[in-house]
Amino acid sequence: MRWDPVFDALRGSVRHVGTVLGGLGAFLVAGIVIATSATVMFGELAERVMQGNTQAFDNAVLTWMGAHRSPLMDAAMVEVTALGTGVVVLTVVGIAALFLSLTRHRYSAFLLLVATGGGLLLNTVLKLFFDRPRPQVFEWGTHAVSSSFPSGHAMSATIVYSTVAYLASRLYRRNWPRWVTMFIALFMIAMICASRMYLGVHYPSDVLAGATIGLGWAAFCMATLEAIQRVSQRSAPEIQKDEEPAPEPARS
Repeated sequence: MRWDPVFDALRGSVRHVGTVLGGLGAFLVAGIVIATSATVMFGELAERVMQGNTQAFDNAVLTWMGAHRSPLMDAAMVEVTALGTGVVVLTVVGIAALFLSLTRHRYSAFLLLVATGGGLLLNTVLKLFFDRPRPQVFEWGTHAVSSSFPSGHAMSATIVYSTVAYLASRLYRRNWPRWVTMFIALFMIAMICASRMYLGVHYPSDVLAGATIGLGWAAFCMATLEAIQRVSQRSAPEIQKDEEPAPEPARS
């Protein structure tokens, strides 16, 4: 058949891609893809925001939220949004980094510190560059400073909680605790993002942008750790040993 050489070439390409992906590792490949996609999405969203294309939608969402506020929800959202403040986030990072260091996962601890510090710096630069005013749709339910785009709470929460969840899941040998850990982190991030809009201090586009670029930066840092481990398998095997999952508990 005249198409047989083509099909053989395609099958060979698929096998080659599979071998490459297997060698790189699923986490590394996923991290690279997510980081690249998130960066592109943030750029597209930022362009639309600066052109004013999202303003009508942003105002409509906040107007709806402002019309459905209640004292009970106000109090609850103030507590939720506190989980994304600098003091709480840095406390979580400090405790997690200390735990990782004490359990000899020092490269994971270093990654967490770099991801957090780099994220804070990146958010500051982006806020200064875009300098978008805060929304004034209704009276704010909490105190807020600096510019609006991208949301610092959304960005820092996404970076810290997703990175902590990723590093924690790497310590498990079973899959179900990994999924539970990631789900809890995702739920916390979503609630913090929602609280910023509910309290009137951020537009939906601010929150989406913060979560998107935060996820991209976190994924880049995760992929970097995976790449270091892949390279170290031959040149520095002690790195791989230091980052091994926790041993299975002994059964009586």
